Amino acid sequence: MEYQIKNFQTDNDQKLVGFFVKNEGKTLAIDKRVPLSAGKSDEQYVQEALALAQPEIDEWVASQSIVGRKWNPQTNAFE
Repeated sequence: MEYQIKNFQTDNDQKLVGFFVKNEGKTLAIDKRVPLSAGKSDEQYVQEALALAQPEIDEWVASQSIVGRKWNPQTNAFE
């Protein structure tokens, strides 16, 4: 999996961090907001945002595992 920062900006009292997540030729765009904190580095904001996004990313990856597979309704199984 590959993570690319798509946006990183301050919005009122929060840092908006967006990612493009690439997996097996498909891309997910996801944004998360992290509360601003004095002394916090850019890396820390990204790390916190990714931790917040990870459950959704994991769900997306799992849902992609059957996308594009052939379904045989006669045998009720993937081919």
